[in-house]
Amino acid sequence: MTLPQTVDTRRPAYGAGRVLIAGYAVFALAATARASVQLVRDAGEAPLAYGLSAFSAVVYVIATIALAHNGRRLRVVAWVTLAIELVGVLTIGTLSLWHPELFPHDSVWSGFGRGYGFVPLVLPFLGIFWLWRSSPARIASA
Repeated sequence: MTLPQTVDTRRPAYGAGRVLIAGYAVFALAATARASVQLVRDAGEAPLAYGLSAFSAVVYVIATIALAHNGRRLRVVAWVTLAIELVGVLTIGTLSLWHPELFPHDSVWSGFGRGYGFVPLVLPFLGIFWLWRSSPARIASA
């Protein structure tokens, strides 16, 4: 007879979760570097696109931190940032295709992340799936 195992709700990410967090960290660095260069070098050329790159960088940094922790509050922050990221990439991706004049230069999310191999489109879905899959309440009830 085996005893039921307790679930450590503060356990850090492991396995696929660590790979996902590493992916978010890479995108946080890439988006931050891109936005910094764009804003310092050519801020007047495409302020909307470059501002959105900066915004996406902030979203990726917050998402990385929130996903790396498994506390209750930061899981809520992770859900919110992933929702913002998903809405952002879908909205900006659609707008950049329908109204390309709004985006004379690419941002991280324009063209659904075409400049990054569409990874910005896939990441929020993977993040949402991982948050759902690793939910302490869901695991405890199973």
